[in-house]
Amino acid sequence: MGKGGFQFAHARLIRGLMAELERGALRQHTPCRPAGDAALALALAEVHAELILVHPFREGNGRLARLLSLLMALQAGLPPLDFSPMLGRGRRIYIGAIHAAMGRDYLPLVAVFEKIIERSWRRAASNTR
Repeated sequence: MGKGGFQFAHARLIRGLMAELERGALRQHTPCRPAGDAALALALAEVHAELILVHPFREGNGRLARLLSLLMALQAGLPPLDFSPMLGRGRRIYIGAIHAAMGRDYLPLVAVFEKIIERSWRRAASNTR
């Protein structure tokens, strides 16, 4: 099964892929601890991408991955994430970043999360005025 040129993991592979996710990115980055924005963007990008690459369903992959990113961000002391950089033109950039992550190149997705974190801090600051 796939969507938008992206093939989802085959059902027989899910158990092993989830175990790999748990031993790898989840163990390394959760619970998410306070750190600099760049380190947090990397942690969010790795976990987000790896979950997307495992998630076998046609719908809900992104929503679930964003929910986990939000939880990680709050654990690390970030404000609630503003995912608006993933909308409009940003969606194409985000999808391209997910495709790059298939080859373990997380840098494009790190850039997306850096924008999300920056936007989230600005939004939080404007709400406190």
